[in-house]
Amino acid sequence: MSTDKNQNPEQIARDKIDLMLKEASWIVQSKNEVDLGASKGVAVREYQAASGFADYVLFVDKKPVGIIEAKKEDEGHKLTVAEDQSIEYANAKLKYLKNDPLPFVFESTGTITRFRDTRDPKPRGRNIFWFYKPETLAEWLQKDKSLRGRLLDIPALNEAGLRSAQIKAIKNLEQSFKKNKPKALIQMATGAGKTFTAATFVYRLLEHANAKRILFLVDTKNLGEQAEQEFMAFVPNDSNRKFTEFYNVQRLTSSYIASDSQVCISTIQRMYAILKGEELDEGAEDTNPNESTWMEQQRNQKQAIPVEYSPRVPIEQFDFIVIDECHRSIYNLWKQVLDYFDAFLIGLTATPDKRTFGFFEENVVSQYTYEESVIDGVNVPYDVYNIETEISQKGSVIKAGWFVDRRDKLTRKNRWTQEDEDTEYLRNDLDKKVVNPSQIRNIIRQYKTALEAEIFPNRKDENGEYEVPKTLVFAKTDSHADDIIKIIREEFNEGDDFCKKLTYKIQEDPKSVLNRFRNSYYPRIAVTVDMIATGTDVKPLEVLLFMRDVKSINYFEQMKGRGTRTINKDALQMVSKTANAKTHFIIVDAIGVTKSKKTDSRPLERKPTVALKDILGAVTMGVAEEDLFLSLANRLIRLEKEITDKEKEKLLEHSKGKNLKQISKELLSAFDEDAIEEEAKPIIEAIPVQDRTPALIEQAKQEAQKELIETAAATFNGKLNDYIEKVRQEHEQIIDSHNIDKVTKAEWDTTSVDKAKEIVKDFSEYLLANQDEIKALTIFYKQPYNRRNITFKMIKEVFDKLKLDKPALAPDYVWAAYALLDKIPNDAQTHGRASLTLLVSLIRRACGIDSELKPFDKTIDDNFKNWIFKQNAGKHNRFTTEQMDWLRMIKDHLVNSYHIEKEDFEYTPFDALGGIGKFYQLFGADYENVITELNETLVA
Repeated sequence: MSTDKNQNPEQIARDKIDLMLKEASWIVQSKNEVDLGASKGVAVREYQAASGFADYVLFVDKKPVGIIEAKKEDEGHKLTVAEDQSIEYANAKLKYLKNDPLPFVFESTGTITRFRDTRDPKPRGRNIFWFYKPETLAEWLQKDKSLRGRLLDIPALNEAGLRSAQIKAIKNLEQSFKKNKPKALIQMATGAGKTFTAATFVYRLLEHANAKRILFLVDTKNLGEQAEQEFMAFVPNDSNRKFTEFYNVQRLTSSYIASDSQVCISTIQRMYAILKGEELDEGAEDTNPNESTWMEQQRNQKQAIPVEYSPRVPIEQFDFIVIDECHRSIYNLWKQVLDYFDAFLIGLTATPDKRTFGFFEENVVSQYTYEESVIDGVNVPYDVYNIETEISQKGSVIKAGWFVDRRDKLTRKNRWTQEDEDTEYLRNDLDKKVVNPSQIRNIIRQYKTALEAEIFPNRKDENGEYEVPKTLVFAKTDSHADDIIKIIREEFNEGDDFCKKLTYKIQEDPKSVLNRFRNSYYPRIAVTVDMIATGTDVKPLEVLLFMRDVKSINYFEQMKGRGTRTINKDALQMVSKTANAKTHFIIVDAIGVTKSKKTDSRPLERKPTVALKDILGAVTMGVAEEDLFLSLANRLIRLEKEITDKEKEKLLEHSKGKNLKQISKELLSAFDEDAIEEEAKPIIEAIPVQDRTPALIEQAKQEAQKELIETAAATFNGKLNDYIEKVRQEHEQIIDSHNIDKVTKAEWDTTSVDKAKEIVKDFSEYLLANQDEIKALTIFYKQPYNRRNITFKMIKEVFDKLKLDKPALAPDYVWAAYALLDKIPNDAQTHGRASLTLLVSLIRRACGIDSELKPFDKTIDDNFKNWIFKQNAGKHNRFTTEQMDWLRMIKDHLVNSYHIEKEDFEYTPFDALGGIGKFYQLFGADYENVITELNETLVA
């Protein structure tokens, strides 16, 4: 906005305030030209009140509703001092009117604006981006209470169907609202139900606080789709009807926000584009913008591209904004989206960092960590299995004179060539500069061996075929993923359906592949590069195989989060038939990711090299900074000299017919003074000569530059960016088929062994602590001679109490810990055994009856064989074939019921063969001794 250089600071501030009011649909009038019927909202300057002249009095539907106290710009730091003065005007009688105190009070310099609603329980001023529309103030006045007043009336939470962590989060959040805290952070482990928690408190805000509209903000399209599905399926616990039968949910796919939507789901990228008045390329929503090195650098820049007021999307559009995965994309340029709206902010994340805590003003209303979620049985724990190979650790050398394949990265076409000189490559060059198929093959081969021998043994189906658990492999690049997939299919001797690529960029619909991986038998293994973030959950997943490293601790936690989800036995066996239960998952570390140094976020003092894809993404998103445009232009000029004519032709398909020279020229022209002046000439010439003030000429140049910037930026889109990124990479990779790799280490991580010791210790301590309270434990520890009297019901009592008190000590998981420490052979693993049967074995091991872990059914089987041997000693074949059949039935009964009584013979399978009568007939008067002896001997 141009200003007269002769204006004083107060007049400049008022001109800015006038402009802000006009853009918010107010008509600004002087006190001598009042026409309150001219518009719904009228702002009258210098209106006389009993205490003096109010700078602005706001009228809605001809009634006074608020005042604005104007201050010059350099007094922004004194606005809180002006509060008493503005309240005095708000409470004063206005000339000609018999008004009550005015509820809406503003102080503004035109740059900083503060607002308070005096109807609030404890009125507190807050900064706002712009003024509200008159329609908004009219709507607020129609309600009995202000929003903050209504928040105090939210009723007690109905806790039915909610976990304790969800209850705590919702209750504390609502307390935070009632204290009028503008920001709140909920830290909740992946898999603990963050979105369900959000849907619950969103429903309560709409239902009980009469919130108008709530924004659910995500940073990827995939997350938005998942949130939409959760809201569509959500049924409040005080109703049997779905949420969407009460309230409309809209996921934004354009700049249109429906007036009748109560919940809007949007990416922060799209909302930023809406506020900038631009359309967004859908590809910009595929990945989260926090992974951009350019965006990260902008945290250190003095100037960001400012968001401007949009009458179509006023600041009061949303009462609340829920920010999912808020640790990622609320900083630098994106923070403006949150600063723009006058709304309560609620952050959801599993992995906050220091910046997250700072942004939410350290108002953490609930913390529920992954470790706590494991203890509660909400998530499963994990163990780490390490695989190292010689070349993975040290790299190798391709010798001069060797004939090798060189492969084009884009076309994957090979050419046979003889090397002129030695090429040394290190571990970080693998799968970038050099591909060594033997290195990949040895990792995959060792993984297959370890699966069957150590990780998940005894997963053979009824045909004797090993069933590979659902596995997600993290690859470095698309090309690396293709190499892995080829070798996995070969090493596992399987077809294409067995292993699939899971990425946003595949030709096959990624949602279709993801759904099949989640819900169908095939694929057993998926390989991914970019579908890592929350929203790609696959509950039956049991193994994460890392073949890429990551440096960000938050990113690593998200990747681990893909495996933490619990799943019930029936659902798991729908896709993994031989699985018994998901008690834990395995990280197979083939790259050292669990040991590499991780950082919270990039340090402020560092100036990272900005990746080309990040510069392209920033330009596509509307960032218009000179450094950015110049950097991109220079890189494209270099690229134009490097790529082939065929690649140049292909580029034209994505660039609206512009070649790299034209694109670079447009980028440079956007900040070239001569080009800007040339573009501004027609605008300047259209202004009468006598009116061509320096301010108008400068304004014309700004308009011209804006046009040049928009022209340059309009060329870029997701497909073009992707093509440029791929084509600019080093064209060829050397395929090193000469250096054969070998596995140097394949073992459980020491932390897994330590963890197993801790689990065994916790289990033993729990049994000891409860030995006097639970009858079965009392017998095991203090009355071992009475073990023959332990019943199914007693063991079930132990199991139920253990599950309630210590869900993390599930028998399957404790068994896995003992198995790791005792190094029991494969045939003694848990597959197919009931949890209660495992529990008996574990109790026997913990209390010292057994010196090593032994399946209870095998104990009974061995004891039975010994007993029969003793019975036959000196009496060859003491028992007839029919008697042996009955004795074996009793043995099988003891495996599952631990004890047998005469009454049990009246039930299956004994009743069908004659019951206790038949047993008496076979064994005669000695039948009771046989029963007693089997009870005592077999469970010994």
